[in-house]
Amino acid sequence: MQANSANAKILIVEDDPEIGKLLALAIQENGMVATVAEDGHVMNALLRNNEFDLIILDVMLPGEDGLSICRRIRSEKTTPIILLTALGEEVDRIVGLEVGADDYVTKPFSPREVVARIRSLLRRASYGLVNTAVQRKLRFEGWQIDPLRRQLQ
Repeated sequence: MQANSANAKILIVEDDPEIGKLLALAIQENGMVATVAEDGHVMNALLRNNEFDLIILDVMLPGEDGLSICRRIRSEKTTPIILLTALGEEVDRIVGLEVGADDYVTKPFSPREVVARIRSLLRRASYGLVNTAVQRKLRFEGWQIDPLRRQLQ
């Protein structure tokens, strides 16, 4: 996790290539690294092999929808998630936040606003690093707990 937005790695999961390009460009122009996945399958492969500081997730994806993906990611990781969708009703925003999203942006959107929200979430996520950075792996009876990764080995 980046302590600030410089060089932060952002995963954009968006099935509309134009929106994906627009977001990636705005993110890259602001000193961050953007990777675009067009669906949940590509996203899963990227998450297996890479660590990302933040995920922007479209709700209406082909195959597995963004809400179920968000719920699944949240059960495994604390990576900040911004849901991006055309669904702008209050109930849609509430459901998105309740399944684990940290923020919710409706289409059409301002790329500058999305970048500002990314920076804000990265800043808030880095506050916890002060406390967790001092946590070391704990070892006992042949087991090892990594509190930062939430893993038992």
